[in-house]
Amino acid sequence: MYSLIHDNLHRQFKALGVLESLLDEEFMLLQDRDAEGITSLEFSIHELLRQIARERITLKDTMQGTRLLEYASMLPEDEGEAVRRLYYLIDSLEQRCARNAGRNAELSLALYDQGQALLDFLHEKINPLCTDVYGAGGKLYQARPTAALISGRL
Repeated sequence: MYSLIHDNLHRQFKALGVLESLLDEEFMLLQDRDAEGITSLEFSIHELLRQIARERITLKDTMQGTRLLEYASMLPEDEGEAVRRLYYLIDSLEQRCARNAGRNAELSLALYDQGQALLDFLHEKINPLCTDVYGAGGKLYQARPTAALISGRL
């Protein structure tokens, strides 16, 4: 039982280390604005998160409702210390990954806002400014306003 739990925690620790490096790589790609690289990296990140979630579910099923630190206190001194050490290492890695993911999300939203503002600006510049033109008869032709519910003369 101890080896199953310890191996599971060790796999989670290593997976979170890989996740941290992938999030750092994603940040670099966001800074370089490499959309294709980010897209392919996102698939890797999502698959890794699914694997970590599966490991957590397996651990929870193995523990049968017992909390991990309670279990560690029931083990012999060296084994309990190893489980506690892995628990705290996983916790600190999770916190770092969460901060990195937040940073990446903030940067991606800022890039989205910047791109949207640029599109709005370009769209505004493409639209004609003055719609008053001369018609075929030489008279000034004024375009009708856009669609309305009621039209007619008073």
